[in-house]
Amino acid sequence: MLGIYLTLAWIFASWMRPIVVMAIIPFGLVGTIWGHYTWDVPLSMFTVIGLIGMSGIIINDSIVLISTIQEYARNRGLVPAVIDATTDRLRPLLLTTLTTVLGLAPLLYETSQQAQFLKPTVITLCYGLGFGFFIVLLVVPSLVIMQQDISRLWTSLRRSLTGSGLPNPLRIGMISVSLLIASLATLTVGNWVVQGAHVSILQPIADQFPMLSGAVLSMLILLVGTAIILIALSPILARAGRQKT
Repeated sequence: MLGIYLTLAWIFASWMRPIVVMAIIPFGLVGTIWGHYTWDVPLSMFTVIGLIGMSGIIINDSIVLISTIQEYARNRGLVPAVIDATTDRLRPLLLTTLTTVLGLAPLLYETSQQAQFLKPTVITLCYGLGFGFFIVLLVVPSLVIMQQDISRLWTSLRRSLTGSGLPNPLRIGMISVSLLIASLATLTVGNWVVQGAHVSILQPIADQFPMLSGAVLSMLILLVGTAIILIALSPILARAGRQKT
């Protein structure tokens, strides 16, 4: 996986774009698990072999789609480029998936003893590619747009905290708000991820909502707390922004 990531980083000249390409591999694994469940076939070493081949194919599909998006984005906005690229790549990706799945489909119904050894590999390829086809067309474009949005937010935050021309009170206020939100995220989601439990001050809230899982409740507390912080401190930040440096 590291070799694939470094190769894609060299090709795309980006450290983040390969993550978008490789993010679909776990989704292909979901299709593989459902395929084994449907055929009542246990996971085996042959499944891993099929998973390697399936990952290579859907990564190749993602590279083709993202390369087309980058080519179209040179002359138009990213969202129109994503829509046009996905539309234009639909037929090639569909043909790639159908030729592989339909070519291997007869082996799924083969009853000979020799074919039973290959059945986990065939199931992995057929169901993984079939599920991965929709993931490539839906998730990859979404991740590309999300990456641009996150990049813009990060650039805006960095400029607001370090850029010149901002009033000092506003810069200090934004740094304080960022630290508060980061601390809240550490106490809620971060603590649940590391320890698998809520901090003591949040346990009474968890006791009031036993129907919610710990991860969901931590995320809800983070979202509500962030909204409260922003609403409460927005007037102060607005007043600070009107002051002169």
